[in-house]
Parts: sequence; C-alpha cells; structure tokens
Amino acid sequence: MPAASIDAPIRPVPVSHRIVIGIAAPMTLAHLSTPLLGLVDTAVIGQIGSEALLGAVALNALLFDFLFWGFGFLRMGTAGLTAQAVGADDRLEQRAVFLRALVMAGVLGLAMVALQRAIAAVAFPLLGASPEVTHAAEVYFAIRIWSAPFAFANYAVLGWLIGLGRTTTGLLLQIGINVVNILLCILFTLGMGWGVAGTAWATTLAETTGVVAGLAVVIAHFGGNLGVPRSLVFDRAKFVRMIAINRDIMLRTFALLAAFVFFGRQGALAGDVTLAANAILNNFFLVGGYFLDGIATAAEQLSGRSIGANNRPSFEKAVRYSVIWSLGLAIGMSAVLFAAGGAFIDFMTTSTSVRELARQFLPYAAVTPIAGALAFTFDGVYVGATWNAAMRNLMAVALACYFGLWWLLQPLGNHGLWLALIGFLVARGAGQGLAYFRLLPGSFSGIQTKAA
Repeated sequence: MPAASIDAPIRPVPVSHRIVIGIAAPMTLAHLSTPLLGLVDTAVIGQIGSEALLGAVALNALLFDFLFWGFGFLRMGTAGLTAQAVGADDRLEQRAVFLRALVMAGVLGLAMVALQRAIAAVAFPLLGASPEVTHAAEVYFAIRIWSAPFAFANYAVLGWLIGLGRTTTGLLLQIGINVVNILLCILFTLGMGWGVAGTAWATTLAETTGVVAGLAVVIAHFGGNLGVPRSLVFDRAKFVRMIAINRDIMLRTFALLAAFVFFGRQGALAGDVTLAANAILNNFFLVGGYFLDGIATAAEQLSGRSIGANNRPSFEKAVRYSVIWSLGLAIGMSAVLFAAGGAFIDFMTTSTSVRELARQFLPYAAVTPIAGALAFTFDGVYVGATWNAAMRNLMAVALACYFGLWWLLQPLGNHGLWLALIGFLVARGAGQGLAYFRLLPGSFSGIQTKAA
C-alpha cells in the first residue's frame, strides 16, 4: 500500500495481548468448524450403508475443497482492505469495500456455475473412481456447484467481519451455517430419502442461509443504510487494486496448494503404507494450522487497521504480539504432538504397519507448527498491510526452495520429503520476516512517534 500523505493524521489503534486473543480465539473455533460440512455429509450418508454413496461424498469433498479453497482470497483481500478503511475511520469506504467484494464473489461464483460441465468433464476422469461412485458424485456435483456464488459471498462477509474485528460474529455465522446444514442433511437424506442429492441440497441451502444472515448483519451494522454511490463502488482505481490484491493472494494460494499436492503425490509414489502414514501426520499439521490461523487473523485485522490509521507504533506492536502468541502456541502444539502423537496415531488407524511408519516420522510432523509459525503470522500481516505482491513473490521463492531441497534429499526417501516440507515452511517465514523490515517504512508517512 502506498504511504499516506505527509500530513495524514495518526489515529490511535489499541493493541494488547487481550485484543490479539479476543480476535484470534473465535476465528480459531470458526476454522475448526469448517471441516464439519464435509463430516456431516459423510456421517449422514454413512447411515444408508452404501459404499458408492460414501465414495461420492468423499470424492466431492476433495473436489469442492480444491475448487472453493482456491477462492479464499476473497476473504483475505476483503479483510485487509476493510481493516484499513476502519483504521482510516472511513465508513463509506467500509461499505464500498464490502459491495465490491460481493460483486466479485457473484461474478466468480456465476462463472463457476457456467463452467460446471467443463469442470466435471476434467475432474471426474482425473479422480478415477468406479462408474457407480462417479455417477453418484456427478449427481452431488450438479447440485452443489450452484452454491458457488453463495459460498464466495460468505467469504466476502467473513472477510469484512474480520476487517472490522468482529470475529465472534463471524464464528456465530459459521455455527449457524453448520447447524442448518446438519438439520437439512438429516431431513433431506434420511427423512425424505433423497440420498446423496439430499446432502448436496442441504449444504447448498446452508450456504445460502449464511449469506442472508450475513447481509442482515452488515446492514444492521450500518443502521440499515448500505447505500454507496455507484461511482465509488465501481471506482476504477479501487476496483483494479482489489482485483490485483485478490489475484496475488490467489496465486500465492495455488502455489501453497501445489506444495501440498506434491507432498501427497510423493507419498503415494512411495507406496500405500507411506501414503497413509503421511496423511495421518499431515492432519496433525493441518489442525495446528487452524490455531495458528487464528493468530494470523488477529495480525490481519490489527496490522490493516494500523496501516489505515497511519500508526506505525501500533503496527509494530501488533506484529510483535502476534509473533509471540504464534510461537508460543506452536511450541505448545509441538510439545503435545511429541508427548501424545503416538496415541493420536493409534486412534486414527488400526493398521500395524501404518502405525509403525507414522511413529517413525512423527518427530517431523511435531516440529511443523514451530517451522510454520512465522509463515502463518506474516501471512496475516502481509494481507492486512496489502503487501500481496511481495507475499506472492516470496511464496514463489519458498516453493523453489522446497523443490530444490526435495531434489537434493531424494536419497533419504520419505525423510527427505519431510525435511523439504519443513524447509519450505521455514523459508516462507524467514523470507517474509526479512522483507518485513524493507516494506515497513514505505507504508507510513510523517514522523511516527505516537504511542500505540
């Protein structure tokens, strides 16, 4: 973000450990609730006793995670721009940012609906399921794909709430979506006998309900007045900036996805036992990531708000506190995995060979929270500060380091793969940490002496 004008006022932005945790805790719970949509579908379909239907739900969970997760930039980009508008005390721009994000969500969601046949034609042959599973999966897909505009709109709503610092409201909306999904899934699938189509309709209608509730929250926040001049909503420079920010976050996200797809593929090439062991251990990292994402959310909101307020001391304090909490949580999670990881492995599989191999590589998985702590935190800082081009470029460098390390460590087999992944996480955090000191001065103007 360009520095504010030389005479831009420095507005106060309160930053404390309590504020950081107050933002992070609800979002951690919201992140942990995210997998529930897929889990509920699986649990309800499991009551029917059809392996083909279970396979169809699992297949679509994988497919929609890939399709929708790639558009998570709508949440992150909206959060950063909203936080900056809050810091600048510009309520009109707060409304305009939300409406721009909503327009973008609608356009992208409808484009995905329009391309559904092309997506299905490419995706299902690649997934390689049996004809029976594929047929059921296609039924689910044809219904669930219509939720794309609503799912993306929910990203915009959640990002906007994060930008305001209203993460508890975001959590309540996520809980509401999950409750509606559970109730409708039971009604449609078990009560009305719609099978896999029932689970698809339940999730689609739950996402739709979330948008309606989210819009009600936004309108209520502004006292019923969401009116923004059309010229401001579609201001060329601001719309181009939002598109550029979201483009950079999207490229960063797909690069991150590529890293984990590569990790999974290399595990698969090493054999079924290695694949299963790595999958179990990777879940430990993903769960740890939900907690670190909560701190990253706090860093997003507070750093973005400090940028908007032209308050460098608050920005630096927010970064410092977020790093402290992220590292503290990471150390705690690593300690838990070292102490109880074996028990978690036994709970997740009954295969003796998988248990033994997973225990062998457990130390690598146990240190991933520490290795990735800075990367998670600085992702939040960079999103809040809208340093998205730098984040994109640093991700590309870290990805190159990952592939380079893997190539060098191939003789070590799966040990080398895990070491390359840890190196990737460290490279991301270290690169962003070093670039932070170069980017910081250009985002503020004037003499920054006001206390946070």
